[in-house]
Amino acid sequence: MPHSSSTGDRTRPLTRRRTLAVIGAALAAGTVVATGAGAQAFTGDASPTHRSVSRQPTMRTLTPQVRAQLDRAVQRVLKTTHTPGVTVGLWAPGKGSYVKAFGTADTATKQPMSPHFNMRIGSVTKTFTVTALLRLVDHKQVSLDDPISKYVRGVPNGHHITLRHLAEMRSGLFNALYDDDFAKAFLADTSRTFTNKELLAYAFKHPVAFPAGSQYQYSNTNTILLSMVVEKVTRQPFDRYLTQHVLKPAHLKHTFMPKGAEFPAPHAHGYTDQASNDGSITDATNWAPPGRASGVMISNLHDLRSWASTLAEGTLLSRATQAERLKMLPTGRKGLSYGLGIFDINGWIGHNGSLPGYQTVMVHLPKAKATLVVHTTSDITVNGKSLTTKFAKAVTGIVTPKNVYDIPTS
Repeated sequence: MPHSSSTGDRTRPLTRRRTLAVIGAALAAGTVVATGAGAQAFTGDASPTHRSVSRQPTMRTLTPQVRAQLDRAVQRVLKTTHTPGVTVGLWAPGKGSYVKAFGTADTATKQPMSPHFNMRIGSVTKTFTVTALLRLVDHKQVSLDDPISKYVRGVPNGHHITLRHLAEMRSGLFNALYDDDFAKAFLADTSRTFTNKELLAYAFKHPVAFPAGSQYQYSNTNTILLSMVVEKVTRQPFDRYLTQHVLKPAHLKHTFMPKGAEFPAPHAHGYTDQASNDGSITDATNWAPPGRASGVMISNLHDLRSWASTLAEGTLLSRATQAERLKMLPTGRKGLSYGLGIFDINGWIGHNGSLPGYQTVMVHLPKAKATLVVHTTSDITVNGKSLTTKFAKAVTGIVTPKNVYDIPTS
């Protein structure tokens, strides 16, 4: 729903089994399915992988010629993937910026896409949830090495699964959004809002996949539990704490966690094939994404531009806590490692997200101080790759050829 959510690329099981396995999950790095539930898990080494971010990146200046090249590349992906609409934002100090929208925001009215729309961001939500937890770490209210059993009862293997394991996607807990009964319930009423308790019940029916910390497997269950820790410690609703201690300090005015299906205008329509067995397309704009703190937030291009650098540079955290966040561990996919609610793909640090109708990627390349944000109005994969991966690869292949954003398929 990183993917769903995740990180981003996924194979496509049959409709009910895949449905909302991908909600809020785009980052299924190292798993067959973006959420990682029911998929392969990879054994990680004890030490972090070598991070290509240490290499000196080459960032091309965004001249008129390069902009034209980007136009052609984005339009080519738009056409070959049949994506209704996409917005691309690229910013780099001293190199210029590139902010454009392509395609339509509504296939019925042919309303053009705009870079000013509100968008559902899927598993990019996880970066906010983990930041909320890390703010509590900085205030000595929790420790990353606390077991989840200290805060939430009934978690399988909870005495051995730490908050760190949850944030690293190394708990072994089943992904709630990949449970068959959950998929049936969701498809029966796509306006339904699921509680954390209901989602955990779907997850906890399944056995723990491996000893905590021994492997990587992406699961929305992990971030749902972390949000419950924040609520337990602060004695307030998660969205309230998030607003006061993350969103406001980060000066994000167009980013929030909806309580249900609400989606303020202006926004683009989102399209999915997850409601059918025959590949027919459904407008999922008003579906209520479940998963709460794992993948339901709404934001826009310019807020995510700001958040990407805040996240990568650790503006809201102490230096020590940010260092913990950026301890990237292997996922099993070349060039892709995962820290605490954040990934590194060939030097680009951030997260992506996927849920029915929408995909997002939000990443920052520290040494170039470059930020890339991509939104699409579809979550339909093409040849096993997410749409945002295809667009981000096309863009970075031109502007940062030494640091190409690409999540290899399993």
